[in-house]
Amino acid sequence: MITVKLFAVLRKLAGTDQIEMPVPAGGTVKDVIAAISANHPEVGKLISDRKVMLSLNQETAEDGMKVADGDEMAVLPPFAGGAGEGPASVDELVRVQEGPFDINTEIELVKRTSKGIGAVVTFLGIGRDHSKGKDIEGLTFEYYAGMAEKRLRQIREQAIRDFNLIECGIVHRFGDIALGEDIVLINAASSHRPEAFEACRWCIDELKRITPIWKKEFTPDGEVWVEEHP
Repeated sequence: MITVKLFAVLRKLAGTDQIEMPVPAGGTVKDVIAAISANHPEVGKLISDRKVMLSLNQETAEDGMKVADGDEMAVLPPFAGGAGEGPASVDELVRVQEGPFDINTEIELVKRTSKGIGAVVTFLGIGRDHSKGKDIEGLTFEYYAGMAEKRLRQIREQAIRDFNLIECGIVHRFGDIALGEDIVLINAASSHRPEAFEACRWCIDELKRITPIWKKEFTPDGEVWVEEHP
């Protein structure tokens, strides 16, 4: 087996701090990357986009390096004080992910855009235990990968244009969500608060209307797919 260690934001994206996987005969770092991408596409995309570093047994890893039983790989996000100091990319600001997100970290990503930001209005959707007269025991979300991210980027772009925002971040989770856990976060940033309040409300309403994300509720009477988002 080979151990793949994940740090900081990567740990949150994958929902774990390390992955154990079998070593294929004659396997290479490239084969391990492919396995990571298949099981954790958000992490895989960061690797393919060259936004993270890879190490093998604490040395810089290259695609063609051989891996062996007992090896340790690590996926390393930008270090503190490094590239993360500049404005966040659209892929950082707008995404669908499986694991939890950190609200303060997401707000800081938006604030990095400009010193002209005077207000950030946040909408946070949370898994609740009651809906339409029924007790809810759990939730799960399914999404159309690719199209969902495209729709969220469209919402961001239109919100910036129509409400004179400086920046807007949207993060939505998929997979199983426990009651009380965070589901969706929208951060609308502007020079003044009225635009940010209006844009934040519009963003969540538009997300529900056009984004291919589906919610299933688990109730004492069985499973129910619901039409609207959280």
